[in-house]
Amino acid sequence: TFLRQPLALAGLFFLYLAAVLVVTQVPLVGSVLAGLLVPAATLGLMAATAEASKGRFPMPTVLVSAFRAGRQRMVSSLTVGPLYPAGSVIATGLGQLLAGGGPPGTIDTEPGASLLVTLLLHTPLFLMFWHAPALVHWHGITPAKSLFFSTVACWRNLGALLVFGLGWMGIFLGIGTLLGVIGGLAGGTGFARAAMMPAALLMAAMFTSSIYFSFRDSFTADPAPDAAADGASS
Repeated sequence: TFLRQPLALAGLFFLYLAAVLVVTQVPLVGSVLAGLLVPAATLGLMAATAEASKGRFPMPTVLVSAFRAGRQRMVSSLTVGPLYPAGSVIATGLGQLLAGGGPPGTIDTEPGASLLVTLLLHTPLFLMFWHAPALVHWHGITPAKSLFFSTVACWRNLGALLVFGLGWMGIFLGIGTLLGVIGGLAGGTGFARAAMMPAALLMAAMFTSSIYFSFRDSFTADPAPDAAADGASS
């Protein structure tokens, strides 16, 4: 699917990154505002992938799909948005405390342990928000229920998600190693690093595009009443 519209999907991903970088420059609240963008932007990139999978060219306006699906779903999307950075702040603070790093803002004597604990505490957050924006947008589910159903779906498909994650990890490591070897032979470490960054960004765009299919294969929409009646009569 990515290869059907590589320029469009990569361009939309880079546009999202640029927006995040700009927002993070806002004093004091920049990082929080950037966190607010994550659920809506993830949905926008999923919608772009859905368009590409149907053979259509995803326009830049697809990035704001969360705010173009009617008032009720827009409000629900805006409700989901603040929950993500709030959960991330809580998980980061608990990670620092549990790892012995002290309260947020103090010097951490064991940054490796703090980072590991923080990542582990973020795992439930990732599961809650993996499908939540898409459930709100495409299924019209309330924010609270979307977080619950996302967690349940991820748990029930945990084996598939592990294969999904390990597969992408292998792709990143494999291509990174290959580029490192080629770059080292061609022009030294500097050349290898120069080639690594655009390749990493391109693979990140591909990974983001693939998230849509994990949602599509985890949920099925109920048929419309008319369609259900027609199916029953036939």
